[in-house]
Amino acid sequence: VQLQASGGGLVQAGGSLRLSCAVSGRTVSSSTMGWFRQAPGKEREFVAAVARRGGNTHYADSMKGRFTISRDNAKNTLYLQMNSLKPEDTAVYYCAADWNLIWSSIPRATEYDYWGQGTQVTVSS
Repeated sequence: VQLQASGGGLVQAGGSLRLSCAVSGRTVSSSTMGWFRQAPGKEREFVAAVARRGGNTHYADSMKGRFTISRDNAKNTLYLQMNSLKPEDTAVYYCAADWNLIWSSIPRATEYDYWGQGTQVTVSS
């Protein structure tokens, strides 16, 4: 299984970006998938996740209303639409997947078996 994240870049505060995570080797429809981020000197932080069945989503409080996670099963790809970006959103963003994760574990990075390489998001003030 391979995850390939893309879509990061430099954007001004208030702008938008859409991250993508293309998955190969296994179908995403049966996986729980999430986005995490890590800023310099900080621990990896949960951003959002989508459940493997039913498509339920969950967001970290600071992302609610600004970020939207979605999954295109036909394209085997995960997305993260980020709006109203703030300088504090600057980080490397990682996608993750797991095919056996229980819902209560979705904010825990250590529970995911597969990770993308990360894509840099920089928000200027």
